[in-house]
Amino acid sequence: VKQQMKKVLKWDESLNQIQNEEELRQLASANPAFFAPNVWPSKSLPELENALKEMGQLIHRVGVYLAKCCDSYVAARCPGYNPNTLENILLHSKCCKARLLHYFARDDTSDNNNVDDGDNNNSGIADDTQFSSWCGWHNDHGSLTGLVPAMYHDENGNIVQCPDEDAGLYIKSRNGDLVGPVKLPENALAFQVGETMQVHTGGWLHATPHAVRGCKKGGISRSTFAVFMEPEYHSSMDLPAGRSVSDTQCEEAEKSLPKTVRTLRSRWKLGMNFGEFSE
Repeated sequence: VKQQMKKVLKWDESLNQIQNEEELRQLASANPAFFAPNVWPSKSLPELENALKEMGQLIHRVGVYLAKCCDSYVAARCPGYNPNTLENILLHSKCCKARLLHYFARDDTSDNNNVDDGDNNNSGIADDTQFSSWCGWHNDHGSLTGLVPAMYHDENGNIVQCPDEDAGLYIKSRNGDLVGPVKLPENALAFQVGETMQVHTGGWLHATPHAVRGCKKGGISRSTFAVFMEPEYHSSMDLPAGRSVSDTQCEEAEKSLPKTVRTLRSRWKLGMNFGEFSE
């Protein structure tokens, strides 16, 4: 299994952010597509459960506060926007998912799957194959994603500084400019807007296309922790009053998406709920 995992160079372990395990089991039984009981390595790594829950709760609390700030921003620009929309979604949803993400070390030092040095500027990097060594270009489909700074390890599991200054997280702006690699300060959090927030704000906020470029040097792996905050399964995906589908993602913005990122309008339709959009 490990060898198969290393072929894709990425692995994640998801956990539901619901603290009451009995409540989670009941939700999983009623809606298995969205919920599953958490499985903890209680014997081999007993401290993991509390550590992940505490960090997940912290990211969620900050995410709710950030959503409140986003509500104020959108409400000041969109007369038909319902105040506290984003804050209420994240505050009351039981669909938040946390993931431990591990990007496996490459066995070689070739740079075939990375960006050529001459292309590391704001004008290029739209081809997903240039980032396929760790994670290709995509948008998160939920509302908001919280991230901690990544950790890099050598072959012996020791924490090290990444030897490749061009490795790591890259994002694209709405006009197609490349930003990255994103270097988070220690003890900082980062947040990325997802497609559901783009819909709920009628396009005033746009999902963040992002990718993770692999390390040129073999034997270096990357680990991080993300919390995906999203609505309940049956929550509506309606637009604010007065906003249209074309407002939500205009054709000009679509032109700046990386080639492998599907447009929002190709998957989301008026009248969908979040579960239908997620399928």
